[in-house]
Amino acid sequence: MSARWGVVVFPGSNCERDCVHALRGVLGQDVVEVWHRDALPANLDCVVLPGGFSYGDYLRTGALAAISPVMESVRRFADEGGLVIGICNGFQILTECGMLPGTLMRNSQRRFRCADAHVRVERSGTSFTADVLAEGDVLRLPIAHGCGNFFAPPGLLEEIESSGQVLLRYCDANGIVTEAANPNGSSNGIAGVMNAAGNVLGLMPHPERACEAIVGGADGRGILIAMAVSAAIS
Repeated sequence: MSARWGVVVFPGSNCERDCVHALRGVLGQDVVEVWHRDALPANLDCVVLPGGFSYGDYLRTGALAAISPVMESVRRFADEGGLVIGICNGFQILTECGMLPGTLMRNSQRRFRCADAHVRVERSGTSFTADVLAEGDVLRLPIAHGCGNFFAPPGLLEEIESSGQVLLRYCDANGIVTEAANPNGSSNGIAGVMNAAGNVLGLMPHPERACEAIVGGADGRGILIAMAVSAAIS
């Protein structure tokens, strides 16, 4: 199932090539790269905000990218129902511009974490799981971040949980959510969260780095494939 993807490139992005390779080279998708000063082209199905250190992480992670010219068209694309995924720094950008709830803070250990982490799928039948991933599935995905500690104040956190916006939660290899399995101190072990409409997802783990067995695993393919499937039937 093929979709037309836009991968946004900011100064300081360093994962856009990984995203393009995974989507075009591995999954056979139609991909265009979009420079941060440009608007999104027409007829896109999905948009990726990749990981990295946009604008050198000056001010706060994602803060300057959130007001980059391209983001006006990203917001409009999402408002019209288009699928947007923000990975790592892309997640930070989406919270900074208000397209996703909460914020990303320094890891609780005050250290950059680069490792594999397990996450549990909390909902099936979404635009990012479709019929590809089921509730309770456990994925092993790479993480690489210093500010991945998802935080929301109690009232907002309760709203996020009760409305089913949590898509991924850190867990152990058996799918059990424990403090030890939480690599950054995120509230309720949240690794990925959607907007209320369910068409924007931010996650700290890198699915694009887990699309081929030769690089350690292919668990990330499901999220990207589910987006292509959802775009095709929308």
